[in-house]
Amino acid sequence: MSTRTTIEWTEQTWNPTVGCSKISPGCAHCYAEVMAKRLQAMRVNGYENGFRLALLPERLEQPLQRKRPTSYFVNSMSDLFHEEIPDSYILQVMAVARQAPQHTFQVLTKRSGRMAEFFSKYRPPRNVWLGVTVENRTHGLSRLDELRQATASVRFISAEPLLEDLREIDMAGIDWVIVGGESGPMARPMKREWVLNLKRLCDEQGVAFFFKQWGTWSADGKRLDKKRNGRLLDGRTWDARPGPASAL
Repeated sequence: MSTRTTIEWTEQTWNPTVGCSKISPGCAHCYAEVMAKRLQAMRVNGYENGFRLALLPERLEQPLQRKRPTSYFVNSMSDLFHEEIPDSYILQVMAVARQAPQHTFQVLTKRSGRMAEFFSKYRPPRNVWLGVTVENRTHGLSRLDELRQATASVRFISAEPLLEDLREIDMAGIDWVIVGGESGPMARPMKREWVLNLKRLCDEQGVAFFFKQWGTWSADGKRLDKKRNGRLLDGRTWDARPGPASAL
């Protein structure tokens, strides 16, 4: 189902597919995998197979039932461009977005090569924002280049979990950067200077900067918990967002 979420940069999650598989270091401690196993134990519909990929076409029309303009994180429990999801199904997801121009659909992927290839053939509706995970330079920078190949009204980066200093990167064609540390018992630390470097790059290149969380590790390197560490960077929250997009 589409549900309200505590993810700070969106309003609702919509999961027409669930389940995924790991492809890079950012996947190592996947929150969605942990949650899927919990939901399987609770016998929640859609999670009968835990974190194995499953298409759920009965969920496709959920956003059409909501009239109030809403931001939807598409596939918070999966990856829309997973290799086992057929192009025909992705087109059905895009068709729903086109039928609901009042909403914004935020699509985040680590499979940017397939995303770029897909959108070389199909143009996304203007209310679909496209994003990639950039957790480190080795895996993330190529995704950033492939994101730029896709036509989109808004392109964004999720640097979460941020695992290293990304150093100097070109933000050309990028509208929004979300930064966050990892949570959970196996969380890897995120250093303050890595975050400030991304903040500087955004300021210099005119990109909206959103600081999501410190996660399990605080700014001064103490292991506490997500709630206690909070979202403050240099004493304040940073919640900039790109402007709304109108649908085609």
